[in-house]
Amino acid sequence: MAVNVDLATIWAFIIAFAVFAYVVMDGFDLGIGILFPAFAVGEERDQAMNSIAPVWDGNETWLVLGGGGLFAAFPLAYGVILTATYPLIIAMLLGLVFRGVAFEFRWRDPGHRALWDAAFTLGSIVAAFAQGVTLGAILQGVTVADDAYAGGWLDWLSPFSLLTGLGVVCGYAMLGATWLIWKTEGKAQGHAYRLALIFGVATLAAMAAVSAATPFLQFAYWRRWLMMPNVLATAQVPLITLIAAIFFFRALARRAERTPFLIALALFALGFAGLGVSLYPYIVPNSITIWDAAAPEKSQAFMLVGVALVMPLILAYTGWAYWVFRGKVGAHGYH
Repeated sequence: MAVNVDLATIWAFIIAFAVFAYVVMDGFDLGIGILFPAFAVGEERDQAMNSIAPVWDGNETWLVLGGGGLFAAFPLAYGVILTATYPLIIAMLLGLVFRGVAFEFRWRDPGHRALWDAAFTLGSIVAAFAQGVTLGAILQGVTVADDAYAGGWLDWLSPFSLLTGLGVVCGYAMLGATWLIWKTEGKAQGHAYRLALIFGVATLAAMAAVSAATPFLQFAYWRRWLMMPNVLATAQVPLITLIAAIFFFRALARRAERTPFLIALALFALGFAGLGVSLYPYIVPNSITIWDAAAPEKSQAFMLVGVALVMPLILAYTGWAYWVFRGKVGAHGYH
């Protein structure tokens, strides 16, 4: 049992890492899709699209690893969560399909480029919003009975889940704008600075609103965040977030290029840390812990060997891709 506890914890961190890697890596290219209508047709849009061309499909590797890992390592949680959020998962996947098709066809079918640009934006917004609403639906609680989902088709829909959906859209837009600050130049970069300021403010406002509402969803959240002695540790998360926000806006004001993106990643990491404080050790809040949902010990141990071999390869080729395409991008590709 002690070994199984260890394996469950290891797998929880593996899946959490994969989900976080997906959020920050695919987040900025979804953000570029969300911002796409704000850029001028022609060179600005081409720069934005070219900035993610070498990496956007590889970024989605982490979604496969996170979803596949959840299915393999925590099948009970996978069944409950997906059953509770099927409409959202379907919407997200359709959004990603539309975005991927539009990305390829806008270059191959210039006569209908306006249509593909609209599909790129719509797919990005739908995928981002569905991910955020899914997060809110899990946080607010899922009805479980006899190790199965026992709620209704639309239980995920609430003001809180809509708020988290809007927050994720704003956060991805902030990531996308800061990525373009780093990767573009000229008018596109100046435009990205203005968008980063707007969506930076919107993201921090959404984070504050979600953080304020979360302790009132369930008493367990209130106890973890606001009761002594827990509050002495948990208070550091919003405090560090505030400090990071100050540095973020200072970096924008002094026209730094790489720093805003790195701080935006830090803000997402702090939000993820807050999510961990709220949920751990539950994988379905107050219903199923990571140990309740864990696959058999031998299965987890067998899969861990595979992950130990595959994950370094994924990290290596991802890092190599970002290193090769580390420069600035123009309308016709990287310099």
